[in-house]
Amino acid sequence: MSIQAIDVKYTAVATAENGRDGRVASDDGNLDVIVNPPKELGGSGNGTNPEQLFAAGYGACFQGALGVVARQQKADISGSRVTASVGLGKNEEGGFGIEVGLAVSIPNVDAATAQQLVEAAHQVCPYSNATRGNIKVDISIV
Repeated sequence: MSIQAIDVKYTAVATAENGRDGRVASDDGNLDVIVNPPKELGGSGNGTNPEQLFAAGYGACFQGALGVVARQQKADISGSRVTASVGLGKNEEGGFGIEVGLAVSIPNVDAATAQQLVEAAHQVCPYSNATRGNIKVDISIV
């Protein structure tokens, strides 16, 4: 698989200090959060964590991609929601990996249309394109 070439229109910049037990801030000041490991991993759970940030980003991005394909197909996705779940665990090589679940609700279309829109959005979404073939991504329509 070759590396995908893109015409960059925007670059986000964020700086992390002290890894999973510190702070992450964007260069424009719009994001500035404390990060702590979750209690399930022995941390305080008093801040957000990289998995929550990834889930938020993937969910928002997929919702945006859904909007793009819905506009192209003149489908009504008002009231739709994307809930992203990111799991973290040890991989077979002794490191760590993530897996993603996307639960998509599109109340104003029939099941076949929802399936078609979700499949099209999965091809458009930059997060889906970045993760495809690298991690497990399960998408369900709820």
